[in-house]
Amino acid sequence: MQHIDPASLNNLSTRIAYLRDFIGFTQSDADALHAAAPVVGPLVPTVVDTVYEKLFCFDITAKAFVPRQTGYTGVAPTRLEDLSLDHPQIKFRKDFLAQYCKKLVTMDYEKESSWEYLDKVGLMHTGVAGFKHREKKPGLRVEYIHCSILLGYVEDILLNAVATHPDLDLDTKTVVIRAVNK
Repeated sequence: MQHIDPASLNNLSTRIAYLRDFIGFTQSDADALHAAAPVVGPLVPTVVDTVYEKLFCFDITAKAFVPRQTGYTGVAPTRLEDLSLDHPQIKFRKDFLAQYCKKLVTMDYEKESSWEYLDKVGLMHTGVAGFKHREKKPGLRVEYIHCSILLGYVEDILLNAVATHPDLDLDTKTVVIRAVNK
């Protein structure tokens, strides 16, 4: 049995090593994600639109997009009823999600900077700044339940896209699905 000191998980390198060991994330998984980029890349706009359509189905998730978003300089909505999928602030947010999705299938998973980026994205949703540009901004707190169900929803979209893709053979579908699932 491998011993993991809970305090050691405060260190990103140690936490990533534990995560990779626990779920068995290997270079083969990273290679599968990179190989999926030509399949996943063109789907990103549809995935992003689908995600925001789902987020706007529930007031509890939609209300997070009413306050002015960090970095957005246009007219911000002031009420939930002002939100729409075509609102400039939502388009601004969609661009961030699209870039994140693209990074997942192109980033170098051997570089610590890639994991630092993923860590900061997660951290910034806990109310802690995460990125330097958010240090003097109000905290962005998204409850774990919403993060978890959204990740599950996105995973379902991606897994279905890969599983039903007509140009991928079964072995490729299997390795990509397993890598996405990790």
